[in-house]
Amino acid sequence: MDRTERFYKIEHLIRSRGCVSFAELRAALEVSPATLKRDLAYLRGRMDAPIEYDAAENGYRFGQQWRGGKHELPGVWFNEAELHALLTMQQMLAGLDEQGVVGRHLQPVFDKVTAMLGVDAAEADELRRRVKLIGTARRRVAGDCFETVGSAVVKRRRLAIRYRKKRDPTGAGAGVREVSPQRLVHHRHAWYLDAWCHASDAYRRFALDGIESATLLDDAAKAVPLAELEAELDQGYGIFAGGTPREAELLFSAEAAAWVSREEWHPAQKSEFLPDGRWRLRLPYVDDTELLMDLLRHAGQVEVLAPPALREAHAARLRQAVAAL
Repeated sequence: MDRTERFYKIEHLIRSRGCVSFAELRAALEVSPATLKRDLAYLRGRMDAPIEYDAAENGYRFGQQWRGGKHELPGVWFNEAELHALLTMQQMLAGLDEQGVVGRHLQPVFDKVTAMLGVDAAEADELRRRVKLIGTARRRVAGDCFETVGSAVVKRRRLAIRYRKKRDPTGAGAGVREVSPQRLVHHRHAWYLDAWCHASDAYRRFALDGIESATLLDDAAKAVPLAELEAELDQGYGIFAGGTPREAELLFSAEAAAWVSREEWHPAQKSEFLPDGRWRLRLPYVDDTELLMDLLRHAGQVEVLAPPALREAHAARLRQAVAAL
């Protein structure tokens, strides 16, 4: 039997018999003395199992801190590779969770992961530092707002939010609206809430850094099929949603194609290489704001073939950039 089975076998024998000798445990597990000693040490040191040696009975039993049998082994086990992956995931989460809101609640879990791996805090920190996430232009979200919104999404409850639009930097036009949260979206170092707005009677996407306050309400959130939500808000390019879908046709130079062809600009994109090494890309969009920003990253290396309105908007941006020199 593997180590996990042995752990449960040891606990079962002690529970059922009250006190079990070392020889009896060895016979039941069919392991060497060294292996059994390691198993007992692991259970006591890392699994917090209250196993004590009773000299009078010459055996192992649960100590007084067991408190009537409330101790239980965890129901999920990980091998060493999976534990290392969890520590890596913790570091990746920290890169998204700059306010520490989510990490604060999950820290006890990762502390147990560290204990199961058998390393101290310093060694675990060294492992996590081997993964580095570099982000720029992050937008900060108030921690209490993130927690309230996240709780509403999970609990399927309505929210009352005071929201300030991006075009209203002073917040003078901010108003309170009631929404039914559907999902949280993380895009380019910023968090958004997809929700049904009861004032507009339509789907809306709210930037969390624009939510000045959020109050969890008692009313249940409006139930919306996920497929319907995706059809409404996932048809655009990037974070922009809503509107009539259009198709952009882009042609990248052979030099740029070596890199851009490995990127996914949109889940529904279509692409092909031309005989001369250039790369043609077709993708849907509903608002050209974010698409134009990405096209400027490849200025001089991409041509907008269609539609004419996008081609002209791209040309206007390039002219503005040159005029600013």
